[in-house]
Amino acid sequence: MAEFVKIEKGLGPEGRIAVVRFDRGDGINALSPEALRQLTEAARSFEDDGDTSVVVLTGGVKSFSAGFDLKDPEGRSRKTMDLGALRRHLKLGPRLTRAWQDMEQITIGAIEGFCVGGGVALAVALDFRVMARDAHMRVPEIGLGMNMSWQSVPRMLHLMGPARTKQAVILADQRITAAEAYEWRLVEEVADPGKAFDAAMALAAKVAAQPPLSVAMTKLTVNRLAHALDDLASHMDVDQFALASMTEDHKEGVAAFLERRKPKFRGK
Repeated sequence: MAEFVKIEKGLGPEGRIAVVRFDRGDGINALSPEALRQLTEAARSFEDDGDTSVVVLTGGVKSFSAGFDLKDPEGRSRKTMDLGALRRHLKLGPRLTRAWQDMEQITIGAIEGFCVGGGVALAVALDFRVMARDAHMRVPEIGLGMNMSWQSVPRMLHLMGPARTKQAVILADQRITAAEAYEWRLVEEVADPGKAFDAAMALAAKVAAQPPLSVAMTKLTVNRLAHALDDLASHMDVDQFALASMTEDHKEGVAAFLERRKPKFRGK
């Protein structure tokens, strides 16, 4: 089984920084079901780690992630699953983002190149995001006849407010530049091209220099207050996705993507 995720611990001041690097080595970094599992396990591996205060998550040098892997055989097998099996399989994404959000350590994303769909869903589950100036984000789910799931909409809403969240999600073809992402409060810092990781590590060093227990308790308090109603607001994510995946528009959206043509949606 290919290893897509590597973890390095003991970095920075007092060795309190860890780096999680997700890199499939293909320049695209799509989120296959196996990649989702490995990234979830990476987050959970810090549950009893009292020596790490900050975790920096980074992708490849050309991309943070292209989102869910539409060409992966296991992912494509969803088309033949019954509703029960499909619902269970669709929990891989929300399980991933929840695992990263619930980490006691402060989490920082270092984004180079492009960050698309599921990559954005993962990024907004982190505490901070640092984005290279020439990078961009895009949320293509609606353009594929799907909904933006993985409990991402409430997280985006907390960061950007309702209008910007609708703009980012509904206008599926729109690239969100680093400057726009910063203006919209979708990212906290913009770095020079190729320097997102360095900037993220510099931020991590500042956090790691703070008292670890106070930092962890403050994060927990802020997250509990900010995300108190998220489960209520997004509990139908998986079922909406399952429903949308059965529509003709979804089939047309995916076919158009794979055939590199403009889709024709009919509301069916």
